Amino acid sequence: MARTKEIIIPENPVSRFLFSSTSSAWIWLIIRLYVGYAWITAGYGKLTSEAWTGAKAGAAIEGFVKGALAKAEEGKDVTGWYAWFLENAVLPNAKVFAYMVAIGEVLVGLGLILGLLTGIAAFFGGVMNASFLFAGTVSTNPLLFILATWLVLAWKVAGWYGLDRWALPFLGTPWSRNKKTDPKVEV
Repeated sequence: MARTKEIIIPENPVSRFLFSSTSSAWIWLIIRLYVGYAWITAGYGKLTSEAWTGAKAGAAIEGFVKGALAKAEEGKDVTGWYAWFLENAVLPNAKVFAYMVAIGEVLVGLGLILGLLTGIAAFFGGVMNASFLFAGTVSTNPLLFILATWLVLAWKVAGWYGLDRWALPFLGTPWSRNKKTDPKVEV
């Protein structure tokens, strides 16, 4: 039997309240609904747009990428490595990325509004916000990124007033496997 040494530092009361207590779930509900609404409306607008997912699919993202590349050439707002990614991965596959962004935004919005897999939905929303920021677009991305990060930290209670209340106990977590029946876990 292998013994592990753990350093256990008691959690402060504010963190315990915000990230572990269902008493804070109403705070996360408000934040979740706000961020979810922002994502679902943005995604729906793209899903119903000719330039994103219609007959001219990919045209909008091509324009967006070309604008970001122009900012990179000016030495402003877009770093060289991200400009390389946009030019060599996104631009040649603009149609695929257009669908990924539009569908991804709707899925993140639905996940947050329904409170289903809240932490995962918030994580992917944050990834999209960071991507837009790297491309030189500010808009609401900094605020949404910060709120998404907080929702990821609060994943245990952020979906309490939502489907996570039932989904998370049903799905379980990797660290809550039955240690007696799992031969890979040392007891």
